[in-house]
Amino acid sequence: MRNNWIDRFEGLSNLPQSLRDTLTKQSQVLSVPEGTVVFGPGKTPENLLLLLTGTVRVQQLSESGREIVLYRVNAGESCVMTTACLLAYEEYSAEGIAETDVQAAAIPRKVFDELISKSEDFRRFVFSAYSKRITDLFFVIEEIAFQRMDIRLAQKLITLSRDTDVVKSTHQQMAAELGTAREVVSRQLQEFQRRDWVAQTRGTITLLDRNSIRNLAESDA
Repeated sequence: MRNNWIDRFEGLSNLPQSLRDTLTKQSQVLSVPEGTVVFGPGKTPENLLLLLTGTVRVQQLSESGREIVLYRVNAGESCVMTTACLLAYEEYSAEGIAETDVQAAAIPRKVFDELISKSEDFRRFVFSAYSKRITDLFFVIEEIAFQRMDIRLAQKLITLSRDTDVVKSTHQQMAAELGTAREVVSRQLQEFQRRDWVAQTRGTITLLDRNSIRNLAESDA
């Protein structure tokens, strides 16, 4: 993986061999255990991180102390927050936490700056990923501002449960996922439980009626 990680990213696999050699020789593959704070507010990025395995959760803390999950970086993706800070020479305003054990290719700032200026293919790779994530963030803002909480909660339960019908999350953590207060999530989960859609134990939400939850998640109301 340390030598062939470039081929895992479509936008980089088309680079000329000389630039591929620059990336492999001057970058390194890092391993980070689950729970590690990968970056945080006030810190300056030194590398562009391209995720090879695992998931990093990017979240922000409001002035009132409320957390909101902005997005997740999965294998095969880069972090738009890091890209923005590298381009603007600014410090991070959010934090990234490894949700799983993570491996990432770290491209040093010097190499990043050089390739941005010299390679059209590298620029296209960076800005295409940046554009997609910015679009995703606008969607998050639209959801928070305009979509009903019961629909958003249903969507999040479907997403986080994957195929297991179990979500390992406290009400506070779920509130951070949805950008709302814990009390709002608790009330809505109680309503889902009253309908026999979910069962709750400490730190766990079990989906009992996945079809009803999915129907709500896919509604346009």
